[in-house]
Amino acid sequence: MISGQGARLRHPVAYLFLILDCGACSPLCSVDNRVTRVAWLNRSSILYAGNDKWCLDPRVVLLANTKTQYSIQIQDVDVYDEGPYTCSVQTDNHPKTSRVHLIVQVSPKITEISSDISINEGGNVSLTCIATGRPDPTITWRHISPKAVGFISEDEYLEITGITREQSGEYECSASNDVAAPVVQRVKVTVNYPPYISDAKSTGVPVGQKGILLCEASAVPSADFQWYKDDKRLAEGQKGLKVENKAFFSRLTFFNVSEQDYGNYTCVASNQLGNTNASMILYEETTTALTPWKGPGAVHDGNNGAWRRGGCAWLLALPLAQLARQF
Repeated sequence: MISGQGARLRHPVAYLFLILDCGACSPLCSVDNRVTRVAWLNRSSILYAGNDKWCLDPRVVLLANTKTQYSIQIQDVDVYDEGPYTCSVQTDNHPKTSRVHLIVQVSPKITEISSDISINEGGNVSLTCIATGRPDPTITWRHISPKAVGFISEDEYLEITGITREQSGEYECSASNDVAAPVVQRVKVTVNYPPYISDAKSTGVPVGQKGILLCEASAVPSADFQWYKDDKRLAEGQKGLKVENKAFFSRLTFFNVSEQDYGNYTCVASNQLGNTNASMILYEETTTALTPWKGPGAVHDGNNGAWRRGGCAWLLALPLAQLARQF
């Protein structure tokens, strides 16, 4: 009896068993006592005739040549191995053949993807992801962001028009075809934008105390900061002052605030895309002791600073006496 069945193999794990270990598959070429000659062919090329190897490919080997089974194996299967394979059997009466078609499945592989990109806000972005595999892989793009939902493209190409700073970050390309786990690669998109000062508050500080003015700004690339009092720029190392610049904020510290330090200060944040500024005031804040209510009859004790409730009667006596004389 001769029977034939299609075979699917997964590259590169695959060995091509023409008697395949594929679950419920039947032997692709079974023989009986009536068979006198057997051969395996790939298209028109003879691979094996009986025990004799006709092909030069070292990956093709004979597995079995018995009274009931004739099988070969192709190791390290390649896509070029795909196609029809024929088992030819010569009996006493006439030749018979059975054909099996090998379908080679290949895991997805990303062969080309865009490089990381830096672009100014408002520009247009085009990302490319090319992948191969058998069957052809499905390609999807998604934005790696807490606010992103689902896929933003189900194509090799991702187009973003008028990109915003919120759209910066990593974009992931995924290629899948159910042969193996999807393969993913990422592209980083950096969106440049001019500085924006998000926090700059005036501060009250008593004379002789430490005071701080803080200026926070968002920008890509990071902003450079400068401080001015009125029209005079403040330099690092100036006596009694310290200017501390970080990527997203600048801190101006007064170690011992004096009367001359009070006034209007301007923070300027700039990068190559622009600049912005914000003004704030360092003002004098007087310390107020926590004391009882200073209402009528409250007398301040000059010795200990305490307030007491003495003398209420004589404070009221004079207005009452004046009122009585009018009548």
